[in-house]
Amino acid sequence: LPWGQMSFWGATVITSLASAIPVVGDTIVTWLWGGFSVDNATLNRFFSLHHLLPFILVGASLLHLAALHQYGSNNPLGVHSEMDKIAFYPYFYVKDLVGWVAFAIFFSIWIFYAPNVLGHPDNYIPANPMSTPPHIVPEWYFLPIHAIL
Repeated sequence: LPWGQMSFWGATVITSLASAIPVVGDTIVTWLWGGFSVDNATLNRFFSLHHLLPFILVGASLLHLAALHQYGSNNPLGVHSEMDKIAFYPYFYVKDLVGWVAFAIFFSIWIFYAPNVLGHPDNYIPANPMSTPPHIVPEWYFLPIHAIL
């Protein structure tokens, strides 16, 4: 499979899994594809969702923190009892915030000042969309998956 076509192949395989849903599966696949086949619109949709996912995860984390603040960390059912419940003091919030900021600063140093420290030399080889790079080879443990596909 040429390197430039791997995104199309991946999108086809992933979206075709929805066709296993009885009755509405084919309709869902057509909707995901944005037409009768995988095209640039499908890849744009995939990339857009890929870039939205971190924000969705942050939102879910904030909702989790809000619930933790409301009910306590050992009270998943929200039972109003002061026994066996750890209050969510501002100290814990600030402690977690300081940890996140410290991590963000450390991570930003790697990203902005030393991006190539952990880099791989394959990242600097100009891409040829008509041939798959030699380091992309099917491994033996993927053979059953390739046989299914």
